[in-house]
Amino acid sequence: MLTFPNAKINIGLNIVEKRVDGFHNIESCFYPINWVDVLEILPSKTTIFKSTGIKIPGNSASNLCLKAYELLKADFDLPTFHFHLHKVIPIGAGLGGGSADGAFTLKLLNEINELGLSYEKLESYAKKLGSDCAFFVENKPKYCFGKGDEFEEISLDLKSKFIVLINPNIHISTAEAYNGIIPKKPIENCKEIIKLPIKDWKYKLKNDFEESLFPHYPLLPKLKNKLYELGAQYAAMTGSGSTVYGIFESEIDVEIFSDYLAFQTKL
Repeated sequence: MLTFPNAKINIGLNIVEKRVDGFHNIESCFYPINWVDVLEILPSKTTIFKSTGIKIPGNSASNLCLKAYELLKADFDLPTFHFHLHKVIPIGAGLGGGSADGAFTLKLLNEINELGLSYEKLESYAKKLGSDCAFFVENKPKYCFGKGDEFEEISLDLKSKFIVLINPNIHISTAEAYNGIIPKKPIENCKEIIKLPIKDWKYKLKNDFEESLFPHYPLLPKLKNKLYELGAQYAAMTGSGSTVYGIFESEIDVEIFSDYLAFQTKL
């Protein structure tokens, strides 16, 4: 069976405090977008994982698809499968692609094996894979807090808008991104700011990682400013970078970004 794990963007991202367990509490609005990987799971005599497309660093045994399988296998008598992931979503780009792969593996295995797991139960497994993973279970706009794995419903509908994402092929690790962060509580939280007209987000909605990463990667603010010059209603870096996005009223010509990986879609 096939499934298509999608990316997400952060609309605002505040690093609120460092936790005693070494993680950070954040607050952000996550919004799913139609930039997808392709995941196929088929019956097999042995458990096999293969990937094509963008090269995935590290050992395949540590891939979140296999980790998701092992989590379920520990509680259910699952057969062996052949996992084939065609990687399209850039890695280390703030788009949550790896997290989506893990969560979609849980969902597809639940369907294939008729496990009958609820969203709540799937989210509990997903939280063991990583902080962003649980978001992709329901996979709809949410206000996220805690480690990024606690959620509240939000009524944010951007379906009439277009999004342009520019990935400059800069890999920023989570450790590097957090290294320059000084946690602080925001004056206003994201879920209140997004109730304002999009044109007002520019002045209130921040990604805390921009302050520390932009001086080290001057291309990123240049790309953000270019999106505003082209008419973006709102532009920002997503997650811990390095992808920058702009939200537009209509399509634009992305050929201007031909030196980078540019993706445009309707939200």
